Amino acid sequence: MSLVSFESKQDNKIGVVTIRRPQALNALNTQVLSDLKQALEEAEKSKVRCLIITGEGEKAFVAGADIGEMKDLTREKAKEFSLTGNRVYHQVESLSAPVIAAVNGYALGGGCELALACDIRIASEKAVFALPETGLGITPGWGGMQKLIRAVGPGRAKEMVFTTHRLKAQDALRAGLVNAVYPAEELMAKCEELALSIAGNAPVAVQAAKRVMNEATGFGLWEAESLEAGYFASCFETADQRQAMGAFVEKRKPEPFVGK
Repeated sequence: MSLVSFESKQDNKIGVVTIRRPQALNALNTQVLSDLKQALEEAEKSKVRCLIITGEGEKAFVAGADIGEMKDLTREKAKEFSLTGNRVYHQVESLSAPVIAAVNGYALGGGCELALACDIRIASEKAVFALPETGLGITPGWGGMQKLIRAVGPGRAKEMVFTTHRLKAQDALRAGLVNAVYPAEELMAKCEELALSIAGNAPVAVQAAKRVMNEATGFGLWEAESLEAGYFASCFETADQRQAMGAFVEKRKPEPFVGK
């Protein structure tokens, strides 16, 4: 049985991927990573306009990688495990549609790294974030340090990694790690509301904007602006651009976007 599910909602406008291993606080083992890869492929094929990733239950988004599976890895197997996780997380980052992390509880280690791989992070008041790996004799292995620096700055990121201190939801909000915090019972409704807001805009343009912002990371200003100009120009080949701008000029409501 798969430990990760995909569900399309709202006439396939949005999708929800749920990691379903609550008895282990949704910890990531080899099977969960494989099932997550498959669920992401299903989401891509479905052409949903925005995807939400969350964890089953009230305690954890993802409480990290499965330590029981990791503890006896050789150096070679550890590198393979790291690269496997990185490939899946790159899938999240490169998904055509924007991805929202609905962080409903613990987001520790690999769980924090999964949230960081998403475009937007929304937390419940119960959410807790940490990269505790140095307290276990290892370093974060799924890109968390690089993404955390970009999210909160090098000083805060280094403090979190060196100390393993946990950030509660409101502290994560103040640090810029999450976009918003809501009561636990409102989390999914708020995430779906945000996802529908994103899905209501031109899909080709939204996806192009995501690619620009992701691909330009690390570029110099002029190179990034050149990339942006190219994607901007490509939007003028779409039917959505023509009808939306036509409606604006004619002072009428645009037709629903079709993604072409």
